[in-house]
Amino acid sequence: MSLPRSSYDPRRVCLLPFPTLALAQHKRSIGVYTAGALFALGNWFFFDAAVLSAHAKPPPDAPYDTVPVHVTFVDWLPGILSLFGLLIVNLIDKERLVGDGGSFGEGGLVWRARLFLFMGFALMAGGLAGSVTVLILKYIVPSYPENFTYYGYANVGQNVGLMLSAVVLWLAQNTSSEYEYRLSL
Repeated sequence: MSLPRSSYDPRRVCLLPFPTLALAQHKRSIGVYTAGALFALGNWFFFDAAVLSAHAKPPPDAPYDTVPVHVTFVDWLPGILSLFGLLIVNLIDKERLVGDGGSFGEGGLVWRARLFLFMGFALMAGGLAGSVTVLILKYIVPSYPENFTYYGYANVGQNVGLMLSAVVLWLAQNTSSEYEYRLSL
């Protein structure tokens, strides 16, 4: 069984065509809202863990015991690093990255923009690595109960959400909008 030659397109990979969505004109808006949702969801995970940690009580069968672990500044630090990285990456003018430095004085500007982009992604990667390190060293190695290891998993979830938010916002800002005009003299 084969397709009739009239409906066959040699550029297609799949036999059945993928459905087309009429969202092309709203690509930028969808990307920005998705990035905001990822940012909010990641921070919500961590703030939930911080509030749970602040209100943690010892088990009812041992009311005079202390709670073994709380969310401290060490837990906040990876999220702060990732937030600074997200801000740095998304504040860079994207047109500064594509220059080749051909005109006088422009080579240093392109180089600095690329350096700042690298520093932003390095801060986000450092925040993610820091949150995984805090998860392992503070929550998994001492083998705390599941309700306390949630604090570490929430920290990693926050950093993953911030990194994905930065990438989605970066891609959404690089798409053109129907309201974008190029005026030149």
